[in-house]
Amino acid sequence: VGRDKYEPAAVSEHGDKKKAKKERDMDELKKEVSMDDHKLSLDELHRKYGTDLSRGLTPARAAEILARDGPNALTPPPTTPEWVKFCRQLFGGFSMLLWIGAILCFLAYGIQAATEEEPQNDNLYLGVVLSAVVIITGCFSYYQEAKSSKIMESFKNMVPQQALVIRNGEKMSINAEEGIESLLTSGSYLRTAARWTTPPSLVNQNRRPGLQISPMRTPWRLGTSPFFQPTALKALHVVLWWGQTPIAAEIEHFIHIITGVAVFLGVSFFILSLILEYTWLEAVIFLIGIIVANVPEGLLATVTVCLTLTAKRMARKNCLVKNLEAVETLGSTSTICSDKTGTLTQNRMTVAHMWFDNQIHEADTTENQSGVSFDKTSATWLALSRIAGLCNRAVFQANQENLPILKRAVAGDASESALLKCIELCCGSVKEMRERYTKIVEIPFNSTNKYQLSIHKNPNTAEPRHLLVMKGAPERILDRCSSILIHGKEQPLDEELKDAFQNAYLELGGLGERVLGFCHLFLPDEQFPEGFQFDTDDVNFPLDNLCFVGLISMIDPPRAAVPDAVGKCRSAGIKVIMVTGDHPITAKAIAKGVGIISEGNETVEDIAARLNIPVSQVNPRDAKACVVHGSDLKDMTSEQLDDILKYHTEIVFARTSPQQKLIIVEGCQRQ
Repeated sequence: VGRDKYEPAAVSEHGDKKKAKKERDMDELKKEVSMDDHKLSLDELHRKYGTDLSRGLTPARAAEILARDGPNALTPPPTTPEWVKFCRQLFGGFSMLLWIGAILCFLAYGIQAATEEEPQNDNLYLGVVLSAVVIITGCFSYYQEAKSSKIMESFKNMVPQQALVIRNGEKMSINAEEGIESLLTSGSYLRTAARWTTPPSLVNQNRRPGLQISPMRTPWRLGTSPFFQPTALKALHVVLWWGQTPIAAEIEHFIHIITGVAVFLGVSFFILSLILEYTWLEAVIFLIGIIVANVPEGLLATVTVCLTLTAKRMARKNCLVKNLEAVETLGSTSTICSDKTGTLTQNRMTVAHMWFDNQIHEADTTENQSGVSFDKTSATWLALSRIAGLCNRAVFQANQENLPILKRAVAGDASESALLKCIELCCGSVKEMRERYTKIVEIPFNSTNKYQLSIHKNPNTAEPRHLLVMKGAPERILDRCSSILIHGKEQPLDEELKDAFQNAYLELGGLGERVLGFCHLFLPDEQFPEGFQFDTDDVNFPLDNLCFVGLISMIDPPRAAVPDAVGKCRSAGIKVIMVTGDHPITAKAIAKGVGIISEGNETVEDIAARLNIPVSQVNPRDAKACVVHGSDLKDMTSEQLDDILKYHTEIVFARTSPQQKLIIVEGCQRQ
């Protein structure tokens, strides 16, 4: 990338001067920026910025750069002045019609006062009332918007963006505004211009709501790859479409109708008055009176008060309404598609069970490990814990050695954080384990492969030099294995052991736990000698015929308020659909726990099991609930998806990809 482009806001242009100024500004922004940091060698980069690529900056150097260059934050855009916001409320939309009515009333009174000795005050009073209505309702709306804006402004400081940095060789989290150099980990947000200094498995910009996605693959060569926040590129853009809220469009349409009717009747009676030989002054007063009479003076106040009261009720439920007009759309909701992790659940994973040596064991997450129910010296457990510790990107943040392990802050996603804490409790320092087994290459988890892989140097001289470890969706991991580790010895993965795996998988998933599978492979020295160059793009190492080691399941408790919220949505006629990347068994168990699948409602699988018949013999419409696997959704036509959404009241979509989530939403919109 040889130039830096910025994003100008697309705004309406009024007047030649403003247009000319904007053109000059655009020409200025289009000029090339001289930049060669992405072409420098790492040694040159180190000398230019005075940073150690392995130990990071010293605190003194970081403070010096911060004082010299200022915080790592963009200058906020200019805000709309408060008086402009207030004027918008006073003179926008329906208010203008009332102002016109008030002006006409004052005009009629003025004409009467100029021509009559004792004019009636009706038009004067009506003009004052109309003006008061507009001003009071405008103040209502402005107060609500200003109050919401202040609350939204305070949100910016409630959860500040954090950056993971290296200071004197220690990883720590600091406020992103103070970050000079930073580490990109799973779920990181890039808010600066950056230069890669180590080969990442780069960028997957596919964001899934509620989940953190690891980077994947390399879009450009490392030596010439600068990055700009918040993604890889910025470009000039033009706004193509925008629109009003439904209530704003309806009020505008109503204004057009009322104005047309009022003007038509006013002009008609004006002409009729002249035909009946009234004076022109009397005819004008008739015209003004009829136009004003057709203006619904109380409508604006009624709408504003109703929306304000609704916004206050929402605020008592901890829901902030930024714009009063948004309240009107609440009643239009027919379906809510919700992710599971972090939305229906707390996103606080804890290891609950493990399956190895063909047995399910309960995990002990106490600090003193007093409740361990399995042999911690088992060769299979040692292999499983090694994979869970090595095939894991989560790290403890610095300076927490005196805190209990379960209370330490972790940089990483919820699943890997749970594994890290579990292995740290059971087996000791994961950091030391990773130092012994140096990582060579890695393929991060992504929603397509559904596995994470890394290759490490093996310090055990009695074994091959390289160890491949993999974790991911259990069914995907098992498909890549031809053997299984039982009591420390590899055995062929026959049908009996596959059935045992399936039973354990269903049992753990049925508890509502997220289950991960683990496997490994010692790479033979003849094919992979010391110094072998592993390539994760054009893979030159085996991904099949691995050795399955075991399962680890984690519990993510549902949020306490979710069942009640789901029940209220259902009573209001709103369908709640769960869309998740977890296994169907786990998703179904969580859905039952939070009320998305009601007690007593069955899926086709439940009906088939109850009647002891194949699933294919069950009429899908006999089941009120439905659990759809992502692989089935991939092969569905739009009509088949529409049938599911139409004939099932309680639906769960599992093992879905981000693209499939869009397909589901589009299907709901067709209903």
